Amino acid sequence: MNVINAFRTSGLTLALCLSAHSVASAQTVEEFYKANTVTLVVSAAPGGAADFFAREFLPYLSKYIPGQPKIIVENQPGAGGMVTALQLQSTRPRDGTVIALLQRNNMYLPLVSEENKAFDPRQIKWLGSLNKENYTVAAWDSAPVKKAEDLFTTTLKIGSTSFANENRTFPAMLNQYFGTKFDIVTGYEGSEAIGLAMERGEVQGRMLTVNNLTAGNEAGWVKEGKLHVIVQVGVEKSPAFPDVPNITEFSKDPEVLALANFMFAPLNAGRPFAVPPGIPEDRLAALRKAFDEAAADPDFLAAMKKMNSSVEPITGQEVEAIIASLYATPESVVAKVKALMTPQ
Repeated sequence: MNVINAFRTSGLTLALCLSAHSVASAQTVEEFYKANTVTLVVSAAPGGAADFFAREFLPYLSKYIPGQPKIIVENQPGAGGMVTALQLQSTRPRDGTVIALLQRNNMYLPLVSEENKAFDPRQIKWLGSLNKENYTVAAWDSAPVKKAEDLFTTTLKIGSTSFANENRTFPAMLNQYFGTKFDIVTGYEGSEAIGLAMERGEVQGRMLTVNNLTAGNEAGWVKEGKLHVIVQVGVEKSPAFPDVPNITEFSKDPEVLALANFMFAPLNAGRPFAVPPGIPEDRLAALRKAFDEAAADPDFLAAMKKMNSSVEPITGQEVEAIIASLYATPESVVAKVKALMTPQ
């Protein structure tokens, strides 16, 4: 779906949203949520890490929202999360009944992509993020790439989803500025589709998060020796793979490292949750408080630990600080990222 078309053709008008907001404002937060169902929109296909986090977190979030509303999941993959982000900003109800799990690249894509400039991450309200992420490059056992150094001499055919997703933008940046030799195949619908493509031999590897490798669908392949972690990609190394180098170790160029830091900074808000602008302040405060409490719930933490999945939450205000730092980036760095985001 074209993001601009989504902006123009989405169903509910702002006037209707404001009207509903006016009628509902007399209710207490608890009364409102007791009477309404909340939709959690996941901006990715079912089966991947984003979907996993959303569904695991859902019952704990409901527990701490006053009125303990029923929460249903709506998966909405498309344009690297930008379809969901733009709808959240422009046409989703502004009454507190919609929460979205967005994607990290939504924080900087509007700065570097003409197609996505209609979305402004400073306009929506952020509840927080559940974890900090590191990406990796992982290769199937039969692939010719066996270690990080091979990425600079040997082509690795990798699968990715959309043009704007990190699983394409990161390797494209590494090709141009670090000298890697990825052959990037885009167009797969979600994590499971890329996994099947690796099994069939269509691609030889992919970029995916540490969480995928320790708790997601690919964790079994790592244990069985079918999938090998080649290099880490992030602000800093993850302790989950201490012997695997970070890609930033392969450049000393300060301009290249500044570019990498701009693109990797949103990884510190690995699973960001947000709501539309304009929801009543008491409901926003209740949702932010519920998010923080749910993220610290002992049962939630125990369940995630049992599945080898890390939880490193940050608050909505901390997410906003990351976004502010991105918007303060020098134009010379932003221009390089823009070039990466423009189809040739």
